[in-house]
This record gives sequence, structure tokens and C-alpha cells, in this order.
Amino acid sequence: MAKFYKKITNRLQKFIENQKMFFVATAPKEGRVNLSPKGMDTFRILDENKVAWLSVTGSGNETSAHLLENNRITIMFCAFEGAPNILRLYGEAIEIQEKDNDWDTYVNLFPKLPGTRQIFVVEIKSAQTSCGSSIPFYEYLGERTRLNEWAEEKGKEGIEQYWEERNRISIDGLKTKFN
Repeated sequence: MAKFYKKITNRLQKFIENQKMFFVATAPKEGRVNLSPKGMDTFRILDENKVAWLSVTGSGNETSAHLLENNRITIMFCAFEGAPNILRLYGEAIEIQEKDNDWDTYVNLFPKLPGTRQIFVVEIKSAQTSCGSSIPFYEYLGERTRLNEWAEEKGKEGIEQYWEERNRISIDGLKTKFN
């Protein structure tokens, strides 16, 4: 049975803090819905109605493009061990880049990761839990290191060139904040 909350309760916060992976979903007014898995130590609860996640360089930049059109975002956590649970955080997000005034306020909340691209700060409008009884069990074996190795090999200039070539336009042709 689904249950809605107006804030991240202590119980929900503990659940979030125990998860190794989360999913981020955004959608433009027209075009593809984007749903991306996220890992590493890139999620922070700022207060009962605000969270942030650090985005590292990836193959696309759909979240940035979608948030310029509308700031809607959903973040989902699933229990892959222990009691079954699914948690969705529904909110409105803003993107913060290194050139923005608030960058230093947020970036220091996260570990220094090569390829750090932006931070998304989300105002949570509601949270929803559901049973998750159909979610299979998985064993956490550790973080993959390839993305960090790739970013370290590219270096800061190489990453910025990659953003210029691949992160300015979404797969649906929408501009990102990198324009």
C-alpha cells in the first residue's frame, strides 16, 4: 500500500542513507523521458524538504535540458536487501555549476570526484513509499571505478572539451545549461 509524506521523515532518511544506488527521472514537455541510475557517494539530504546530488560527467546531460524546460524531477530508491521498500521523492530542482555563486556552498558536501559536472538541488514536494515486494535481492559488491579513471585520464581540459562536444544539447535537441 502506497503512503505519501510531506517531508523526509527520520525513517525515510535512514532508508535513503543505507542505499548504494538511486534513480533520477526527468522529462521534457515533448520528447524522451530520462531515467538514470546513480551511484557513488553523490546524494545528500540537506533538510526534511531539500536534497542534493552531485552529477559527474556522463554520456549525456538530459537532466540539465529537462530542468530548463520544467523543473520537475523524481528520485527513486529501492531496497535490494532487507525489508522490501520503494521510495520516490517528487520535487522541483535547480542546477548549480562551478560558475554559479552557490557552488561552494554545495560542492564541499561531497567527496572530490573527477569529472564533477554539476549539482542538482531538489525541493521535495512529497515523498511516497510503496511495498517493493517484487524487487529482487542483490548483493552490493562495491563501486565501479571506470568512470573516475576515464575522467582522471581526460583531465580538466579534456572534460571541459567533452562537455562542449557532448553535454550542450540533449538527445532530443534541447539546450542544456552548458550553453
